[in-house]
Amino acid sequence: MKYRKLGKTNWKVSEIGYGMWGMGGWTGSDREESMKSLQLAVDLGCNFFDTAWGYGAGKSEGLLGDLIRANPDKKIYTATKIPPKNFKWPSTRDYSLDDCFPPDHIEEYVHKSLENAGIESYDLMQFHTWEDRWLEDNRWAHTMQDLKSQGLIKAVGISQNRWEPWNGVKAVESGLVDVTQLIYNIFDQNPKDELFPACEKHNVGVIARVPFDEGTLTGLLTKDTTWPEGDWRNTYFVPENLNSSVDHADALKPLVPEGMTMPEMALRFILGESRVSTIIPGMRKLHHVKSNIAASDAGQLDASLMKELEKHRWDREPTDWSQ
Repeated sequence: MKYRKLGKTNWKVSEIGYGMWGMGGWTGSDREESMKSLQLAVDLGCNFFDTAWGYGAGKSEGLLGDLIRANPDKKIYTATKIPPKNFKWPSTRDYSLDDCFPPDHIEEYVHKSLENAGIESYDLMQFHTWEDRWLEDNRWAHTMQDLKSQGLIKAVGISQNRWEPWNGVKAVESGLVDVTQLIYNIFDQNPKDELFPACEKHNVGVIARVPFDEGTLTGLLTKDTTWPEGDWRNTYFVPENLNSSVDHADALKPLVPEGMTMPEMALRFILGESRVSTIIPGMRKLHHVKSNIAASDAGQLDASLMKELEKHRWDREPTDWSQ
């Protein structure tokens, strides 16, 4: 495992972190299997774990707390997210700060997240939705600074809406956030236009989520793929999205080098972006942990392949199903 600096925090975090969403809210989650996968990741050098209150109403945070207690001799960087007060994901332009993150709500859920994990502080506390317009109301910043002074959190981050990398540039430029989390993968390359240069200029750490485009970039989905009733992916992969996603993934398959899988290629493409601090794939099974972490050991892709993959940029606009 290789390590990178997480912006102005100066923390050395693993290139491959751990996204814990699937452990809280997706079908097929098994606690024992989840804990084994988390522990294997630690054993293989992963030290950055990202969760949220919204992942199973604190269930995923509880797993993270158990992992910390099981590894008292290792530094595990903890990141979680405050849910918006209206519990609407994503935010929209008409939501105010009072709709989503009034000071009393921020304080309430920071304490809830600490209680769920059974820890005294989080390294990174993120807003689970974000609107740059909220910079006009500095109550959120004062509240986070107060929580910092109490030692309850160490750094502040935002989690940006899907396919809206522009809606966070001002936050990065404000100096009020230490880290931003966003979607970046072979398809979603538009953060390179404005957001990454701003992060580089202002020394803001970058967490890349959804490296496999919710599964499309594993190359395993077909236009007939379905999920169990109640699984979130049924609402995301509506026919309009599933059919197009599979077509885009199929166009990539001829580019996968011999001896490499598409997921490995997807991760190593992201590792080729120096402004990304860590990638947080979801890893609920042991073989996912092993294969994803191995991407860090393998290093960056050949420059010629990177150039070819850049041609597969797919700019999309948020819709009612994209969430």
